[in-house]
Amino acid sequence: MTAQSRPIRILIAKAGLDGHDRGAKVIARALRDAGFEVIYTGLHQTVDHIVRAAIQEDVDCIGLSILSGAHMTLFPELLNKLAAENSSDIVVFGGGIVPKDDIVELKKVGVKEIFIPGTHTQDVVAWIKANVPVD
Repeated sequence: MTAQSRPIRILIAKAGLDGHDRGAKVIARALRDAGFEVIYTGLHQTVDHIVRAAIQEDVDCIGLSILSGAHMTLFPELLNKLAAENSSDIVVFGGGIVPKDDIVELKKVGVKEIFIPGTHTQDVVAWIKANVPVD
């Protein structure tokens, strides 16, 4: 299939005890409005649940929203569980309050992009179009 034969499928997730989901909902709506298929898992999900949902829904990418400060634990755990499920082809990106030095480290372990507060939704849309392959 080509990128034009089906929309990119995106799972937006909130992991752990982080209870603030306004940003995740804004991004989910912007992505939907841009023509992507979006699945939002809701608050307080485990990494295991996120990976199972991503595989079940056959998504092309996962957007993980983290405001709790647990980004250096949750992103690597997500990437490791995707690898264990032979699903490392699912692109992982994120958003939230993440220090610049941590963004560098997260990219080294495989997170493709981190969007910080203030990022325009159209920048996220453009990045996904340019960086998420559809087979």
